[in-house]
Amino acid sequence: MAWSVLLQLSLDGGSGPAVAGLSRAIQLSVAPVFLFTGVTGLLSLFTSRLARIIDRTRVIQEALATSLGKGEGDRIEAERLEQVLAVQRRRTFLINRAILAVTITALLVAAVVAVLFISAVAALDVTAIVVPLFVGAMGAMIVGLLLFLLEVQLAISQNPRRYY
Repeated sequence: MAWSVLLQLSLDGGSGPAVAGLSRAIQLSVAPVFLFTGVTGLLSLFTSRLARIIDRTRVIQEALATSLGKGEGDRIEAERLEQVLAVQRRRTFLINRAILAVTITALLVAAVVAVLFISAVAALDVTAIVVPLFVGAMGAMIVGLLLFLLEVQLAISQNPRRYY
């Protein structure tokens, strides 16, 4: 299909309905591509947060091992560290699910771009495909952002109030 468009473009000498169709396809695909760029930025942010959570978990696990090795005197500290580790596990779960939801968003937006491009070039009406894909993408984005919000609230609740 793409080869036929390119063949038509070369035969038309770069003018005519083939160029207009290709131009329309590019115009229709531009807005979702900007959305796709924003989604990739969110994925980068989420993966950075996951890395920080993992780093902090490692430090807490080392402190817990040290605390348990000292004997009964540090049992209170060990219990506190175990509670902090439980919160870290919850944060890891939330940010992992946020990454999953936003990755699904990226896949759906990419599908929208592909379908829009194909429909513009092939002159097909694909509204019945594009609308559910886009609504699904927005639903996944909402879920991802809500999970991110929960993770941030959980992170804030771990810190003493004197910092904010």
